[in-house]
Parts: sequence; C-alpha cells; structure tokens
Amino acid sequence: MKRIRTWIIVGIVLAILVAGKFAMQGNHSTASRGGRGPGGPTTVRVEVLQSQKLGDKITSVGTVLPNERVDMRSEISGRVRGIHFKEGERVAKGELLVKIDDSELRARQSRAKSELDIAQKEAERLEQLYNQKVASQREFDNAESSLSVAKAELELIEAQLRKTDIRAPFGGVVGLRSVSEGTYVTPTTPITTLLEDRPVKVDFTVPERFAASVKKGDVVRFTVEGSSRVFEATVYALESIIDANTRTMGVRATCPNSDGALVPGAFAEVEVLLPERETLTVPSFALVPELRGQKVFLYRGGKAEARPVETGLRTEDRVEIVDGLAPGDTLITSGLLQLKSGAPVTVATE
Repeated sequence: MKRIRTWIIVGIVLAILVAGKFAMQGNHSTASRGGRGPGGPTTVRVEVLQSQKLGDKITSVGTVLPNERVDMRSEISGRVRGIHFKEGERVAKGELLVKIDDSELRARQSRAKSELDIAQKEAERLEQLYNQKVASQREFDNAESSLSVAKAELELIEAQLRKTDIRAPFGGVVGLRSVSEGTYVTPTTPITTLLEDRPVKVDFTVPERFAASVKKGDVVRFTVEGSSRVFEATVYALESIIDANTRTMGVRATCPNSDGALVPGAFAEVEVLLPERETLTVPSFALVPELRGQKVFLYRGGKAEARPVETGLRTEDRVEIVDGLAPGDTLITSGLLQLKSGAPVTVATE
C-alpha cells in the first residue's frame, strides 16, 4: 500500500509540472503573436505618417441639353403654302422652312408702290412750284408728309412679307412638324422645333460645400444611359446663387458632340474631379470611435498615446485626417482593442 501511495504522489507531481510547462509555452506564444504577456507590454504594428496627394471627386446627375433650342412659330396669321424641310434633317442658318401665303400682302405691296410713286411725283411738282413762289409752304409740307407716309406704308408691308418666310435662325436639326400644307396658323400655333446639338450643354448641380471648388475651365466626365462611353465637358458657367431649398449650386458645361452621339434630353451621370492636394491619411481600421468623435493611437516613447482627430475625405481603405496629426507621427495600426492611453507597447519586428 505504501508503494501504491508513493506512485500516486509521483504521478500527481509530474502532472502539475507538465501543466505548468504548457501554460508557460502558451503565454510565450500569445506574446509573440502581438498580445500581452502577464504584466508585459502589448506588441503592435505601426505606420509612420507621410504627406501624400489626394484628389477629391464629386458625383452628380444632370441632363444633356441642346446648345440652342427654339420652338418655330409664325409671327403672322395665315395659311401654310409650302413646307420646305424634312423632319429630323439638318438645316443651315437662314434656310427656308415654311412659307405662309402672301398673295394678299403682295397685292397690298403693289398698291403701296403705286401710291408711293404718285406721292413722289406730287412732292417733286410742289417743290418746283414752291421754288417758283407759286405754291405755299403748307402745300409743299403736306406733299412731303404724304410722301413719308407712303414710304412707311410700303416698308410695313414689306416687313410683313418677310415674316411669311419662316427661316432657321441658326443651323441645327429640325424636329417633328405639327402642321401640313393648307393649315391656318397663328402666332400661337407650334410648327416644329429646331435644335443645335453640336455642341451640347450638360446641366448638373454640386453640393454647397463644393461650390468654391468648381471653377470655369474645369473638365468633367459623364456617361449617358445605354452607353458605356465616357464623355468630357468643360465648365463654362456657374449659377450665381446657391439654391436655398436643395443647398446645391447649378453648373453648366459644354461638350463638342462632334459625332452627334449625344441626344439632347438624355440623363447624365457626372463626375467632377477636383484638384489634388497634400494631406495625411490613415487606414480606416486605425480609427477608434468615441462618444464625441474619433481617435487614433500613436506610438510615443514605448507607450500608446490616444489622439483625437478630425476626419475629411474617405477613399476605399483610407481616411483623410484634417486635424490632429502631423507628418512623422507613428500610428499604431494593430491591437487597438487592448490599448489605452499610456499603456506600454512594443513594435513588432515582423
């Protein structure tokens, strides 16, 4: 029995020794993996911060607009005598599109010319008589006045005649027509539309905080529905006031559209690239949220130092630091959940 008890005691002692050895190995392994040994510093990884270029961009939605657009209407009432354009075709500036019947005006023009001729001859006759002291000043003045009225009447009729020719005010593409030959039109009757689509305009908005960043001459990129092609446009005008309802500012850019690929009225997804600037960024996972903001941990003299920061632009994996850090600071990027300000740390060598 004494021998049995002795073996039992020896076995217990050996078990305690083996368990203690495994526990020591486990603590050593934890410390080597970046944890903290009993009473020892936390092993962390760090990154030395350096200034780098960072470019911001604005995404917005907009609309492709024609460079010029006009709804073609007649300035006078009358019956359509001829249509001289085909729907959807390109026309030149000054080209005749629609002819309004002018037969009545032509007759009035002939009569006005005859009356002008008579007034001209009467004025010449009275001028001779007046020079010969046969006609009075009043008679001569009345003849001159009648001549002026006759000239004005003829000019008025000729102006109305010119309005019977509806011509393109600029080169572009005509739309669908709304009248036919024989239709009686008035100044309120729509005839067709005329668009100048080379170049086109792109209207979009930017948030208020970027209003001062967008300037004339900036190049923007955009795409339209149904096409993967990326187009470029140049900003040439900005709205003079920020919309109080949407807190956005209107911007207008122009695109050459030399091949006619862009159709006015199309929906556009716009991307504005802002100038690059020198700034500091940190990995997004290095930020620790707080009740009143965010903080990071810096490595200072073998200890962790908590530093509140103000963030700015975010990219896919990094965050801009607007305030709180400086170039050369050593940022702790691992073991953040185990850290507190003033805690001892060591830098991992691997």
